[in-house]
Amino acid sequence: MKITAWLASALAAFGAALLPACDAVNLPEIKPGLTTAAEVRARMGNPGFEFSNDDGSVTWEYSRQPNGTNCYMITIGRDQIVEKMEQVLTEANFARLRDGMSRQEVRRRLGAPASQTVFDNLGEDIWEWRVAGMPVMDETYFMVHFDLAGGGLKKTSRRVVAKG
Repeated sequence: MKITAWLASALAAFGAALLPACDAVNLPEIKPGLTTAAEVRARMGNPGFEFSNDDGSVTWEYSRQPNGTNCYMITIGRDQIVEKMEQVLTEANFARLRDGMSRQEVRRRLGAPASQTVFDNLGEDIWEWRVAGMPVMDETYFMVHFDLAGGGLKKTSRRVVAKG
C-alpha cells in the first residue's frame, strides 16, 4: 500500500514538472479563430476555473502556479471557437490593478495565486504569484495586499528569493 501511494505521488510530481514542456508543444497549436473549445480541452485538459463573460463567451484559466510563472486565459466564443489567448502574468496587467479592486476582480485579471497568507497583525490578506524576473535564476513573486477590514486591494509589492 505504501509503495502505491509513493508511486502515485512520484507520478503526480513528474506530471507537474512536465506541464511547461507540454505548454511549449500545445500552446502554439491553439489558434484564435480556428481552434475549437473541444480541441483546447483535449490539448490542455480541463481549465482550473471558468469565467462567464457578458457577451456569452467564456474564459478558461490555465494557471501554472505555484511552480510555473505563467497563467493562460483562453476565451472561447459562443460559437465554441477560441477568440483570444493570453499569458496574463505580465507587467501590463500588474499596472492595471487599482486600489479597492475586489479579490474576484484580481483573480479574473491574474488567475489563481500560488499562495495566500493572512496577516492579522497587518490587517492584510496577501496573494502571491510566482512570475518571470531578473536575474532569471532567482525566484520573483508579485504580491497583492488586500485590506482585511475593507476587503479591497490595498497595495502591490514584489519579493525576490535569491537562488545563487
